[in-house]
Amino acid sequence: MELKTLLIISVGAIFINNFIFSRFLGLCPYLGVSKALDSAIGMGTAVIFVMTLASSVAWVVDHYLLEPTPANLFYRLLGLQSPPDLVFLKTIAFILVIASLVQFVEMVIQKTSPALYRALGIYLPLITTNCAILGVTLLNLDMGLNFIGSVVQGFTSGLGFTLALVLMASIRERLELADIPRSMRGIPIAFVMAGLMAIAFLGFSGLRIR
Repeated sequence: MELKTLLIISVGAIFINNFIFSRFLGLCPYLGVSKALDSAIGMGTAVIFVMTLASSVAWVVDHYLLEPTPANLFYRLLGLQSPPDLVFLKTIAFILVIASLVQFVEMVIQKTSPALYRALGIYLPLITTNCAILGVTLLNLDMGLNFIGSVVQGFTSGLGFTLALVLMASIRERLELADIPRSMRGIPIAFVMAGLMAIAFLGFSGLRIR
């Protein structure tokens, strides 16, 4: 895959097709963990790790275990007459991959940074059900990306998610010091800011790379 193609994938995943502002996936941790910058960076790093590895492992699982191609390992090892079509197991297989990776990340953060682990709270295990993670693995296959393209898209999609999370956390920390009406404090003003940021990112939709 050419470097230019990888650049287009990266820019598209971070700015144009941002999972938060364009695809509206992963909104639960976006609003839940963006109260403080430290926890936002920690969650973003965990999402980047899970998205990148999930994209690579899901591509390998699909290509070598599920797709009815000559590369199917069941076909090659068991000596079947034709490659088995196990694509209908794709969603379940990908969720198992994501759950395993999230469990690994949770154990690492709990051991290395107990403060961050407590700050992330329930949102860390909820990465398992984060539709953005499953979305990027399925999107890679729908776009027909190869292994490198899938890894790049997974990594840059995580970067785009982290960018949205960090920007939102920075704004919400400043809003805590602002004199705003009591009825707008907390989630109401967060929704307003999320909408304004989505409109701002809409400006990237006209970006073209030649």
